[in-house]
Amino acid sequence: MTKRIVAFSRLKQPQLDQLRQEFHVDYFEHLDSTEDATFREALGKAHGLIGSSLKIPASLLDAAPHLEAIATISVGYDNYPVEEMTRRGILLCNTPDVLTETTADTGFLLIMATARRAIELAEFVKRGDWQAGIGEPQFGSDVHGKTLGMVGMGRIGAAIARRGALGFDMKVLYSNASPKPALESALGAERRELDALLAESDFVCVTVPLTPETEHLFGAREFALMKPSAIFVNISRGKVVDEPSLIAALEKGEIHAAGLDVFEQEPLSPESPLPHMANVVALPHIGSATHETRLAMAQRAVDNIRLVLKGKRPISLVNEAAWSRK
Repeated sequence: MTKRIVAFSRLKQPQLDQLRQEFHVDYFEHLDSTEDATFREALGKAHGLIGSSLKIPASLLDAAPHLEAIATISVGYDNYPVEEMTRRGILLCNTPDVLTETTADTGFLLIMATARRAIELAEFVKRGDWQAGIGEPQFGSDVHGKTLGMVGMGRIGAAIARRGALGFDMKVLYSNASPKPALESALGAERRELDALLAESDFVCVTVPLTPETEHLFGAREFALMKPSAIFVNISRGKVVDEPSLIAALEKGEIHAAGLDVFEQEPLSPESPLPHMANVVALPHIGSATHETRLAMAQRAVDNIRLVLKGKRPISLVNEAAWSRK
């Protein structure tokens, strides 16, 4: 029997062709809702599901009685009901590693752009306001030699820390559930409790996953602990931050600036003041958005789903407990 895969978004023709050599593939190039009748009909026969950027509710699993695995084309998996998938023995595969360096590039881009006011001053030139030599009203802040506070020190956090310590001679502090002795040795990084890190850091960069424990990790209290000169950078998930508190901190001068690639609501509401604030650099969630990295992420997801449907362990597995039940 030929196994069946339902695929949606972010797959190129060579990857679809690769899957179709071994499986029957129903591909939905533009899928906006899991309520789509044709999608649900195909899912009812599917053994594998592969795609990204679509919320998969636990109730949808009832419509997929043969499902063995879901391969998300992302490292984050907050769109998936992990506990319910594990209970049913459905594997969840993701794509860490292949996007680490690219996402770290984005994080450091935000550090540099906010500190040196790059977007604001580029617009200054475009408007024709550059009529004389640059003076103090246009000055930015140095990055080199400053203190970088990493909230989260996983793969991406460590990659940003390396850029800061080795490329910009920054002192690295980190707040993380577990100590990182190898990074402490290699980078001179020092572990801190979150409150101490916020008080000491010139740049606070957030790379934690979204979990019930990290949702709204940053609110009014946390921003009040930061230096008035501090710059806040978030490349994790928008819901890690209480946005009204961030907006208030920026407006009141409790923090100096913010560089944001993620937001509580995406796409960002036109009514949000964030993209209109001179001390904010707002990007449209481009963390891993390069041709090379998106292709590598999609290929990792394809490799994961192929392995599972052949009875083998995937390269990147989120819910180990589901594998142990097989």
